[in-house]
Amino acid sequence: MEHYDHLYEESENANVRFLGFVSEGTRHDFGIVFTHKFYGKPLVICMQTGQSTLLSSEDAVNPGYLQKIFRLDSESEAEALAQFLQEYLPTMPFEENQY
Repeated sequence: MEHYDHLYEESENANVRFLGFVSEGTRHDFGIVFTHKFYGKPLVICMQTGQSTLLSSEDAVNPGYLQKIFRLDSESEAEALAQFLQEYLPTMPFEENQY
């Protein structure tokens, strides 16, 4: 029998927002889970691919990262998504001892 170390178990009532938009004729549907975990960064989930990542509005300014993580077909789709997400994601204050 395999042994494992239990790291944590927490429950939280999270705020979830579902957003959809169309760019270049392609539909995009995302779920954004706002939580107090992960330094306050929301969990963004692509409903088409199932891919997810933690993002703040500062992270969303990088279309190349969004294209890779959400498996988008074109750079222009990634740029549209970056612009769209920046409106809905919180900014993260930099804290000296955050990491």
